[in-house]
Amino acid sequence: MPEPAKRDPKAPKFLEITVKDSDGKVWSTIYAQAKDFSTGSVGYYASDKAINPESAERYQCSLSFTLIGSKPGT
Repeated sequence: MPEPAKRDPKAPKFLEITVKDSDGKVWSTIYAQAKDFSTGSVGYYASDKAINPESAERYQCSLSFTLIGSKPGT
């Protein structure tokens, strides 16, 4: 895998993401881990379930945060 075009030296090892609805009710707290993507970019990735606190229905959630300009060759 090629080396990323850049990295953020002050980026933490993970992000804590709280998912809330428009009334402020928490659906989930998700932890996104630092990741080197197969494209050569770097950032964060998380995949988890979120639960609607009103109906108890479950939702699949996937998040990716990519450092802009980290893809090699950009």
